[in-house]
Amino acid sequence: MKEVTFIRQNIEKWRDMELIVEGSIEVTPDRQADAYIDLTTDLAFAQTHYPKSRITLYLNDLASALHNQIYRNKRESMSRLVTFWTQEIPQTIWDARRALLASFIIFAVSVLIGAVSQLGDDSFARIILGNDYVDMTLENIRKGAPMAVYDSGGETEMFLSITLNNVKVSFIVFVMGVFTSLGTGFMLFQNGVMLGSFQSFFFQQGLGFESMLAIWLHGTLEIWAIIVAGAAGITLGNGWLMPGTYSRMTSFMQAARRGLKIIVGTVPVFIMAAFIEGFATRHTEWGTAPRLCVIGFSVLFIVYYYFYLPWKNGLKIK
Repeated sequence: MKEVTFIRQNIEKWRDMELIVEGSIEVTPDRQADAYIDLTTDLAFAQTHYPKSRITLYLNDLASALHNQIYRNKRESMSRLVTFWTQEIPQTIWDARRALLASFIIFAVSVLIGAVSQLGDDSFARIILGNDYVDMTLENIRKGAPMAVYDSGGETEMFLSITLNNVKVSFIVFVMGVFTSLGTGFMLFQNGVMLGSFQSFFFQQGLGFESMLAIWLHGTLEIWAIIVAGAAGITLGNGWLMPGTYSRMTSFMQAARRGLKIIVGTVPVFIMAAFIEGFATRHTEWGTAPRLCVIGFSVLFIVYYYFYLPWKNGLKIK
């Protein structure tokens, strides 16, 4: 790569790092550490290809200044836990916003495929959900309790079981990114088709609205968390596939760190979704208004935490 091209591609990033060193912008400790890794990678590249250039000297000085700032601020305050949830995770979500959009599109398209497939072939749900599940649901419908599947065990037992399963699914969706973004994409597609066929199945039984109240009571948070986990997996896969100016291993490790942080951020969401599913979804006698309120608050939380806060944090570093 020609030196002028190298400078042109990275000059804006280095200017942002100068602002970090000067204290003109506030960044989280993890963001600061990522900037240092990024800068030292560029420095190593410059030392290899332009050892006598002024840009190499500039990067060396900038890396030294950033190193000193990191170790000067090494002692972290007790507020780190707060900033982790209010700044670091939203910032990571902002950085991964394209992966989040891709994850949402894949999932939405797969839901549509599942729904259309079920509407075109009544037996499709049996292929996706299994004969036993479909037969059990049809029997529950005949008994006048279509959502009885959510009342099949103790509340606490069900809550713990669902939490563990949801967290396991999210980590599988994330880890599948090791096999490139296609692995995560396949997991999203599989879950989306299942949801689409499941929802359409209830519409075919004349229970569309009732099923939506039950499913989306907990599903609003649960499904969104799976989409976010998909973004983490796509981030991981892209780090391996598209290393840019980094070595493939360096890019992969940085992507793994960002993706893992995104996954950790979904755990409380999965816990809340499991709590609603274990303790609330079974109470179909609550009526429409209370359940719509829960769904509405879930949507507001998603908009605030996964859209507004990331956008707000993203503005701070521009």
